[in-house]
Amino acid sequence: MTRSWAVLKRLLVGEPFASGRGSSLVLSKRYAIPLLAVNPISSIAYAPEQVFLVLGLAGTAAYALSPWTGLAVAAVMCAVIASYRYTVQAYPGGGGDYRVVTANFGPGAGRLAAAALVLDYILTVAVSTAAAVAALVALMPGLQPWREWAAAAAIAVLAAFNLRGLRVSGRFAAGVTIAFVAGIAAIVLTGLVRLAAGDDLAAPAAERPEDQREWTSAALFLLCARAFAAGSVAVTGVETFTTRVRFFRPPRGRNAAAAITTVGAATVALFTGTVVLAFLVGAHATPVDGLLQYPLIAQLADTVFGGSPAARWPVMLATAGVLLLAANTAFVGFPQLASVFAEDSLLPRQLHKRGDRLVYSNGILILAVAAALLVVLFGGGAYELIGLYVVGVFLSMVLSHAAMSRHWRRVLDVERDPGRRSRARRARATAIAAVLACTAVLVIVAFTLFRRGGWIAVLIIGGCYLLMRAIAKHYAAVRDEIELPPGKPKLPSRSHAIVLVSSVNLPLMRMLSYAKGTRPDTITALTVNVDAAASRRLVAEWDRRRIGVPLTVLDSPYREITGPIAEYVKARRRDAPRDVVTVYLPEYVVGLGPQRGRLSRGYYNWSASLLHNQTTKALRRQLKYEPGVMVCTVPWILGESTEPPPLRRIPK
Repeated sequence: MTRSWAVLKRLLVGEPFASGRGSSLVLSKRYAIPLLAVNPISSIAYAPEQVFLVLGLAGTAAYALSPWTGLAVAAVMCAVIASYRYTVQAYPGGGGDYRVVTANFGPGAGRLAAAALVLDYILTVAVSTAAAVAALVALMPGLQPWREWAAAAAIAVLAAFNLRGLRVSGRFAAGVTIAFVAGIAAIVLTGLVRLAAGDDLAAPAAERPEDQREWTSAALFLLCARAFAAGSVAVTGVETFTTRVRFFRPPRGRNAAAAITTVGAATVALFTGTVVLAFLVGAHATPVDGLLQYPLIAQLADTVFGGSPAARWPVMLATAGVLLLAANTAFVGFPQLASVFAEDSLLPRQLHKRGDRLVYSNGILILAVAAALLVVLFGGGAYELIGLYVVGVFLSMVLSHAAMSRHWRRVLDVERDPGRRSRARRARATAIAAVLACTAVLVIVAFTLFRRGGWIAVLIIGGCYLLMRAIAKHYAAVRDEIELPPGKPKLPSRSHAIVLVSSVNLPLMRMLSYAKGTRPDTITALTVNVDAAASRRLVAEWDRRRIGVPLTVLDSPYREITGPIAEYVKARRRDAPRDVVTVYLPEYVVGLGPQRGRLSRGYYNWSASLLHNQTTKALRRQLKYEPGVMVCTVPWILGESTEPPPLRRIPK
């Protein structure tokens, strides 16, 4: 079983890397901008159509509000981008939202930000892969019935890619990102130019009959607010820069701020242009079973370029490619972030351990399973997942920008230089504006999308927070308990060895040899009398062999073995609390010996282990909670050929 798993692991993951190779797997500086730009840029693939999806509920007449809704989203994006510019300069070490919140509000708020970031990364993978499949469905409609399984398969492929310690080529990432940006820019610019020239452009979906439902002003206002909150998903990805500042050349903070400005400006321009063009050509976005039959990007490409497949295929393939790259960056970032959480005792320490290929394998597997589960549960539709996504993203942003507001207030309390004080005031005002904008989005989502899946996000974040709190309390309690007290440590007064005896054989002699080799103060052989005749034969054999270790026989009227042994050991501890008692137990290992003998030729297999070691396991369960009692299992590999130790006497 173990060997089969090892072979399967080598096939899936590959041969392990030596620790010294770790530096070669760190992303170089030239990879930073193309890989980090993928996250915010990729939101253009699904954020604009979220505005039209929500407004479409009020009928096609409500699309007249789409440009204003898009401008409101753009204002939120500008406020967040401006605030993050100051964040990366104030924390050039790559703190990220978690570090910023913890440094300014303490570990409690830091845990809440960490829980929100966990959901953020999970939904980055889920939403990106679901949107990528939607882009491919526009090219291959037959894929639609299998969209959730196609997205789950894409997640599995990305997880396997990262488990093998592979990295996306910087040139490839840059090429896909530039192709996507160029495609969207070409659509927007060509469409606006043709409209300005007087061409009559109408999206194919514009022929849909007008919806005649009546909406009150209050209901229409709430719908616009909901469209604004759904479209604000375009802000996602900007926070990635705060965790990867170290990838930039010194001065890292200034270079990261310049990169945020460049990528953010491009994202805002493309988002606004896409929304305005979609309104002008009469594009529609109507979900069918949670998936757009005709994605907004595909509609615009067909409208602007006359339905030419030569235009649609490159644009949609670039869209799917940039979305899969965005999901892949989450597979790179989440395990590293989970490692930071584990280092700070918020998650199990196993997440801080690198695997065979020098990647955080446990974090990759957890992310893949969680994202695939959400994709399948929500039917592979990005539309349903957006509400959850916005909750996680904007909760962490609200905490982060509020923390930066407090940071700049502290700077103003101690800074006396006029120039630096002026800069701190601007930064604080920007952070406050970002807090207000993100809070507005979060409140709108809480009121409008709570029943449509938002409660799942709250449940996940709350569960992660409570789990992190419990883990932190446990690790703190363990750390306090095992901390070495001041002064000279107290050593045990005496050491006692107890060897369990069932019969006189080779495993027994090995246990006695090992016990004698530890030089205990006393050594006792112990057996339990559950069969009087067998016990008499054992004592007679013991005396005949003249083993030289006293044999103690415990009576057991009810034929129980583990109980009398455990009580005997506890009594030794009660009589001398400062003494240490080591109990030696035999353990038979089945089917792992050299390839000779009956036991290694197939007569025994892994299931034969059920026939052995049951008493040893029971004793270990009872004794492991006893202070001052050590349990030592001495293995005997069945099928092993060894020279037997002398049976007459144990050498002194």
